[in-house]
Amino acid sequence: MQHQLESEKLNVIINSLGAELCSVKDKNGLEFLWNAQADVWPRHAPVLFPIVGKLKNNHYLLNGDEYFLSQHGFARDLEFEFKSGNISNCTFELTANEATKKVYPFDFILQIRYSLHANTLECSYLVKNPSENTLLFSIGAHPGFKVPFTDDETFEDYYLEFEKSDLTQTSLLNGLREGKRQLSLPSNKIALSKTLFDNDALVFENNQINHIVLRSSKSRHSVAMHCKDWPYFGIWSKKDVSRFICLEPWYGIADNTDQGSDFSAKAGIIKLVHKQEFKCSFSIVVN
Repeated sequence: MQHQLESEKLNVIINSLGAELCSVKDKNGLEFLWNAQADVWPRHAPVLFPIVGKLKNNHYLLNGDEYFLSQHGFARDLEFEFKSGNISNCTFELTANEATKKVYPFDFILQIRYSLHANTLECSYLVKNPSENTLLFSIGAHPGFKVPFTDDETFEDYYLEFEKSDLTQTSLLNGLREGKRQLSLPSNKIALSKTLFDNDALVFENNQINHIVLRSSKSRHSVAMHCKDWPYFGIWSKKDVSRFICLEPWYGIADNTDQGSDFSAKAGIIKLVHKQEFKCSFSIVVN
């Protein structure tokens, strides 16, 4: 099922499968979100839950038992229940079931709410723990934006604009964290290029990214993301593909190459006691 939001500036479509954002168009019909082309990258904006990134050997240990869980978890592939909605907002919900407990033995309630105001789309996550046991999880967003936005531009006409020039990037090896490198960005910018993602995603830890803008150097179009207080951030596109870019705020992160398998000790894991709630949100501003 799809639900449509509309404002005086934008038309937005959300799919109940994965509670996934799948279209963001301006009133002229210009699409800003990636089209999920199956032979390139078959997703628009997956929700990452109950893990973000990759587990070492795709497994973890909990109370002496071993479980296997693929990269970014299962929420993106499951049907959410439509709870409520109108022309400006909608809420979807996912709860634990027999299938999820085979790979993730927790009870949980995950609600995702989208709210549209003018040219700003806010996405809010709410995680509840209905169990007597402590709930362990991570959560994140993975929206992909079409680049270029218009047919008369190229991928190389675009750049990312940051709040500061000095950043510490976490390096990846086969999807796992390994080492860090210092970046010094001229004018707080990174130009997009076909080689930018040769070594996988650009990952930033320790709350370095609270605001980032994807801009064209040849037109007025841009997409800004506001994600204050999110501890981790990823920027990704598929290697040798210059057609989209993902801007990803995370509460959670991939394992280290030397990390153990204890799920409770996993980097970025959130621990939620009985009846406690976790809330976070980010916004996308389209121009």
